[in-house]
Amino acid sequence: MSAVTATISEDEMGARTKPATPDEGSRLGFRLTLPAQILVLFISAFPLLMQLYISVTDWSPLSGAGWWNAWEMWNSFANYTDLAADTRFWSALQRTAIVMLVCVPAEFLLGLALATLFADEFPGKRIFYSILLMPMMVVPAVAGYMFFMLFQSGGPVNDILSRIVGTPVTVAWLSDPNLALIAVMIADIWQWTPLMFLILLAGLVGVPEDQMKAATLLGANAWQRFITIVLPKMKTIIIIALAIRVIENFKIFDTLYIMTGGGPGVATETISVYIYKVTTQDLIWGYVAAIALAILIVLSIVAVYAMKRMAQAREVPA
Repeated sequence: MSAVTATISEDEMGARTKPATPDEGSRLGFRLTLPAQILVLFISAFPLLMQLYISVTDWSPLSGAGWWNAWEMWNSFANYTDLAADTRFWSALQRTAIVMLVCVPAEFLLGLALATLFADEFPGKRIFYSILLMPMMVVPAVAGYMFFMLFQSGGPVNDILSRIVGTPVTVAWLSDPNLALIAVMIADIWQWTPLMFLILLAGLVGVPEDQMKAATLLGANAWQRFITIVLPKMKTIIIIALAIRVIENFKIFDTLYIMTGGGPGVATETISVYIYKVTTQDLIWGYVAAIALAILIVLSIVAVYAMKRMAQAREVPA
């Protein structure tokens, strides 16, 4: 009897210790992570689905109905047709594009120049490096207040200009519709050039040193080395840096709102400020949801394009 029991026990032990097949391991992993996957999917998808639902209705907090009853105010996609005909929306989008077209190239060129400078060793590099990164660490609202003070009629900017030209300068930077957006763009460039510098410097130090030395021995000058070796090697990093700043410029709000509040009039009203005003002042949340979805689609296209370009850059040997 004891011999039979011992045999069964050995068989059971063998079955229990039999290693799981790869398929069984995959199924077990899927089952164990399923709750977390469902939670992540819910967190990601629910806000988008709710926004899509609200965007095809005239629902607002003042309607007296809960958002789940917004279907009673179905408007047959009227928010999207209104959006196409909304001149204020297109003007805000145009200002956002102007800010992006000026600030992103300026930040890129300044960041690249600084990264090239800091790629070499020089006395006091660590101190200058810390000073250079400080603007990026300032809270955007605080940066907005700093530049609000700088660009006052009697502020430091006009004072410096007065000393340079030798006559009193009292330019109303933030009250002039033609100058207010320039002041906002200067603030944005000041704060976010360090981020561009940091990303580009990370790419620059990754350029193989042996290739640079070989090109130098073959007689290539600094410009030729930069064009033929450095830029191709940094292609992916450059695309990432530009994509980040393009997307962030679409969302510019804190600094701009502190400095001008979108004014004078609507002279500095970008798309983020416009959405904020429509949300908090007009309370037409269905329309705001339609605007937000349209912006989301545009930014998603930019992100997909950037990722596609990065994939192509990785496939093509530099």
